[in-house]
Amino acid sequence: MTPLPKRRHSTRRGGKRKAAIKLNLLGMIQCGNCKAFILPHRVCTTCGYYNGKPVIVKKEKKVKK
Repeated sequence: MTPLPKRRHSTRRGGKRKAAIKLNLLGMIQCGNCKAFILPHRVCTTCGYYNGKPVIVKKEKKVKK
């Protein structure tokens, strides 16, 4: 059997513990090609560039006249 606490922790004590475990904002950077905000070290989803080079070639939709 695992040990169990003898008394209940107060809500203030639990709140202090939960305040220390907080979510951090993701470090977003701007794409060097299209200036869209992306996560670092990832291919840009809007233009397909990574480190100034095209990695994913985006297909353009044909427009009917």
